[in-house]
Amino acid sequence: MSGAFWGLLIPFLGTTAGAACVFFMRRALSLTVQRALTGFAAGVMVAASIWSLLIPAIEQSATLGKWSFLPALAGFWLGILFLLLLDHTIPHLHRNADQAEGPRSRLARTTMMVLAVTLHNIPEGMAVGVVYAGLLHGSTEITAGGAMALALGIAIQNFPEGAIISMPLHAERMRKGRAFFYGVLSGAVEPVFGALTILAAGLIVPAMPYLLSFAAGAMLYVVVEELIPEMSAGRHSNVGVMLFAVGFTCMMALDVALG
Repeated sequence: MSGAFWGLLIPFLGTTAGAACVFFMRRALSLTVQRALTGFAAGVMVAASIWSLLIPAIEQSATLGKWSFLPALAGFWLGILFLLLLDHTIPHLHRNADQAEGPRSRLARTTMMVLAVTLHNIPEGMAVGVVYAGLLHGSTEITAGGAMALALGIAIQNFPEGAIISMPLHAERMRKGRAFFYGVLSGAVEPVFGALTILAAGLIVPAMPYLLSFAAGAMLYVVVEELIPEMSAGRHSNVGVMLFAVGFTCMMALDVALG
């Protein structure tokens, strides 16, 4: 059980460490750096969705024979629709965007920026939670090394995300301590949703393939709807694509080496 505790905490520590950059860096991150970090995060999330979530979901349904893809397919679409629902019901503002998404709101710009990153972090917390739930309930397709690889991969890509939220807030004349707090707060949903997912999986163990693929669908929704547009916006640049490849291969290597 202690392994699950640290597994849920490690990604949050990655966000916290990244948010702390506001105390050590004098200037806001350049657009090129933001693109690079966003591309890296997208690559990690795509690789994690495939190796850590979708493949184990299909393997756990092997008794269905040629229909073993059905639970993964159903869970994947549920994850997509869940994030689509959140996207339309929670007001939020993406970085470098002028217009907020979701219902009209009088929330401050900074609050809506934090909400955008928080939405991003929900599926990541669920992904770590469901993998550790499978480990706790003896799933043969999930190993301690594989679960730790996912937690570490999410933590690595959370580090730049923490900086990407705290640094722009400070650049908008917010005090460093408050900008750090908002950066940390944006990642706090990860251990919370991770713990809730472990509890849900414990109540419905046969639902594990659905939960794994649900997290994968939710993560890929974030990648396609938010991260890829952000890393491609503005003047043409290949830096986001190259760092996407770096993030993808890093996560793939972690999962295979530790799994």
